[in-house]
Amino acid sequence: MNDSAALRHALADQVAAASPPPAPVWIAALAAVPRERFMDHSVYRPAPPGWEPVHRARLGEEEWLRMVYTDQTWVTQVDGVDAADAPGPVTGVPTSSGTRPTLVVRTLHAAGLRSGDKVLEIGTGTGYSTALLCHSLGHDHVVSVEYDTGVARRAATRLHAAGYAPTLIQGDGLRGHQEAAEYDAVVATCSVRTIPRSWIFQITDAGSITCTLSGWMLASGMIRLTLDENGDAHGRFLAGGDSVSYMLARPHERPPRPTLYRHPGDTRPARIDPSFLTDPTGRFVAQLGAPSAELVSTGDNYVLIDVATGSQAWTEGGGADTAVHQRGPLRLWDQVEDAVLTWQKEGAPDTTAFGMTAAPEEQYVWLGSPDGPRWFLPV
Repeated sequence: MNDSAALRHALADQVAAASPPPAPVWIAALAAVPRERFMDHSVYRPAPPGWEPVHRARLGEEEWLRMVYTDQTWVTQVDGVDAADAPGPVTGVPTSSGTRPTLVVRTLHAAGLRSGDKVLEIGTGTGYSTALLCHSLGHDHVVSVEYDTGVARRAATRLHAAGYAPTLIQGDGLRGHQEAAEYDAVVATCSVRTIPRSWIFQITDAGSITCTLSGWMLASGMIRLTLDENGDAHGRFLAGGDSVSYMLARPHERPPRPTLYRHPGDTRPARIDPSFLTDPTGRFVAQLGAPSAELVSTGDNYVLIDVATGSQAWTEGGGADTAVHQRGPLRLWDQVEDAVLTWQKEGAPDTTAFGMTAAPEEQYVWLGSPDGPRWFLPV
């Protein structure tokens, strides 16, 4: 099968077979919007320890279409270098991509969008998700913001060539777009560490925010927030949201590491087996306990590095014999263990047992109910 229309319909059928299935409006959009119009020249594919550019002209049209309609995320930019401009394999961190269609549709479905809704999309990317929104809601109901200047320019060219005319803004999506507010919904196709206040202020009283909360341990949870009578946003994390992997918004990416503490620290036995970090919810809870730390795994051992203070913690050994070493002003492993022990005391539920409150003054994730255990987020 190498015909674009046939491949689109096959992809739509594949996504429709998911459990639970997305709303029919998004399946129809998948079947109608040609993804190859938004992945028009080159992408990267993994080639450890880096990324290898794949060019449409060299691959051939039939194989390119097969690749495009695989339900997969294709990286289009690494450390600001577009695949079309890469002279050969590169190393670095992906900074833009054509997100997996299943994930895009899942996010749009989770947002609960209805006919007539005005939507602010955060992260235009290739323009594909923007096109799906335009197809389903109409061009005049879609505003999309992209941080990267080159990515924004190329997305605009693709959208207009494909016949879509949303309002496109190049800028910091964390600021929203006040000029076109108010919105019935904000939908982010990037992850954030906290909910930007501008998003809360730019939605209607009945509006919603759908996004993925993540951090520097790369744990995540998808959530849909709505406003209460005081203007605070609340919501519960959605089923399966811990498997979502959107890139962090550029301003929320990890800054350069500080100077690490070299002063002698201390060592103690671990209170719990660090294998909880292999569980998606366990890692999510660990991230709540130490929100400014990144996590590095080295075989069976784990290293935490606080990007604000240079504090460190690392494990040695495994199981009941695990030792924990800590240096610096923050007791990172203490923070993580405290959070995980609280979670385990409540029965170690999955992320659907967690919720979030985002008020102008403070934001926190809670377990069970807003009155239950809570962890404050950086604002």
